[in-house]
Amino acid sequence: MRLALFEPDIPQNLGAFIRLAACLGASLDIIEPCGFPLDDKRIRRAAMDYVDLAKIVRHASWQAFRRDRTPGRLVLLTTSGAQRFPDVAFRTDDTLLLGRESAGVPAEVHDAADLRLRIPLQKGLRSLNVALAGAMVLSEALRQTAGFDALSD
Repeated sequence: MRLALFEPDIPQNLGAFIRLAACLGASLDIIEPCGFPLDDKRIRRAAMDYVDLAKIVRHASWQAFRRDRTPGRLVLLTTSGAQRFPDVAFRTDDTLLLGRESAGVPAEVHDAADLRLRIPLQKGLRSLNVALAGAMVLSEALRQTAGFDALSD
């Protein structure tokens, strides 16, 4: 199971994703450019001492990510998703893609996704924090694919 972040623009969220990926054994793809330097100390503050434990792959661009990414479905989390994430059967080779906090993903990225999922929310509310959304969907994907079995208690 992989997480992929499209051009993240809040360093603290990237730090939270690094910690999440390290703790749950998911690989993390960072699709650049980011809206901040990748050596920003706010990333390390949020990730704490988990930075060196995470499996991180940096990609210079969307095109580089498309060229180099591992096989499997590209599953986009988007507020305009056609399916609700609880209704989807996840696979172990899925890559969960999350967009920029400020703008989501452009149409080209949206169109490249194999699945477009949304998180059901209370009527009238727009979205969750991207790191919370990623944690929710990754957790369900790991539950469905027995991904937690490899983790110790």
